Amino acid sequence: MGIQVVSFNCILKSRTGQLISTTFNNEVLAANQAEGGMLSGLVLGLQNLVKGEKRLINLTAAEAYGFYDPSKVILFPRNKLPKHLKTGQKIQIVGKSGTVREYKLLELHTNMASLDGNHPLAGQDLIFEIEVLSAREASETEIAESANTVVEQVLH
Repeated sequence: MGIQVVSFNCILKSRTGQLISTTFNNEVLAANQAEGGMLSGLVLGLQNLVKGEKRLINLTAAEAYGFYDPSKVILFPRNKLPKHLKTGQKIQIVGKSGTVREYKLLELHTNMASLDGNHPLAGQDLIFEIEVLSAREASETEIAESANTVVEQVLH
C-alpha cells in the first residue's frame, strides 16, 4: 500500500491510562516520512490502515514529543512580555532569526520571567487508540500538495 488519506477517531492517553485528549481527524495524509521528527512513531503506526480497524499505538517519549530538555527553559526580560500574564499561560515569541516559538510561563521574577519552550507532552510515553473511519489511497495531487505544504512550513 502507498500513501493513504485516512479519517480516524483518536483517544490519547498517558502510559498510566490518564486521558489527555480525544480528537476526530478528517482526511489526514498518512505519509511514511517519519525520519526522527516529532511523532515519528505515530506516523509509522498509521501505515496500511483499513476502514473499521482499531489500533493501539504505544510511543516512547523519544518517538512522541521527545525528552524534556532543560535547556529550553529560558529567562526572558519581563518588560518585553504582555503585562497581565499568568503562570501556565502560553506566549509566542519571535526570535532574532524571525522564528516564532511558543513558550509556557513558568514563573515571574522581579525583572525576568522563566519560560518553558518544551512541548507540554515532552518526556511522556503516550498511547494512541485509533479507530479508522475511512482509508483510501492518496492521489498524486494530494501527495504533491502535501509536499508543497511541508516545504512552505520549513521555509517560513
